[in-house]
Amino acid sequence: MFLYYYLNNREINKKKHLWLCLALLMLFIGDILIINHTEVVFLGVSLFFYSLGKVFLSFRFSHKFDFNISRLIPFSIAMFIYTVGIISFLFDSLDFFYVPALISFFITLLLFQFAFLRKVAVNNISYVYVCVGIVLYIMSESMMTIKTFKQDLPFQDVLIMLFYGLALYFIIVGIVKEQRRETTINSL
Repeated sequence: MFLYYYLNNREINKKKHLWLCLALLMLFIGDILIINHTEVVFLGVSLFFYSLGKVFLSFRFSHKFDFNISRLIPFSIAMFIYTVGIISFLFDSLDFFYVPALISFFITLLLFQFAFLRKVAVNNISYVYVCVGIVLYIMSESMMTIKTFKQDLPFQDVLIMLFYGLALYFIIVGIVKEQRRETTINSL
């Protein structure tokens, strides 16, 4: 994905380019470490790098356009309920990973909010691709967490990798297709 981004990006803002490169690097390190997720140390360090990657992606998706906060409230409530549901389902299995898992899921919530708020700042195709990518990432992350801490799922390995790979594909293609809007939009 990095090579595709590097060859196709039209990023003018060097800071946004740096945020995405750092995000991809952190996710790659997390990918390498998660291979041995049965070892507690590797699992913990991979969770840290995945969280850093999501923070850098959030920085990449941030913008200075005005947005309608009332549009964000129902979305945030739904994502909060989803996060609490996953954490509640896994509560008795997380042990000392409870706080790191909670932090990681809330960083994912933050990432999704930043992706959601891009609607006023970018073209529609970029917005849709990135949002689809984030949803697929959330599905992959949730399945991996359930697999690691609670129980096996049908076709878990194939689905986790499929959703994760598609998530990165949609996010990167969405960023490559991104065209910034020039004017500030006060409401949707």
